[in-house]
Amino acid sequence: MDLEFDLDTDYIPLCDLLKYCGVTETGGMAKQLIAEGMVLVDGEVELRKTRKVRSGALVSGEGFSIRVH
Repeated sequence: MDLEFDLDTDYIPLCDLLKYCGVTETGGMAKQLIAEGMVLVDGEVELRKTRKVRSGALVSGEGFSIRVH
């Protein structure tokens, strides 16, 4: 699934982004997905659950990609 996310603040924590976009059902599931190394930010594996995702970032993983604006 290819998604677009319109950011209305300076940043969004990575785990919250995954939850809000429906990649995972809960924040806990998002944190586990990140901890397992299954999430990329701008093409690099990201293990920090609360990484600040800012406008222009591409968050991706198996079966999803989210472009943040």
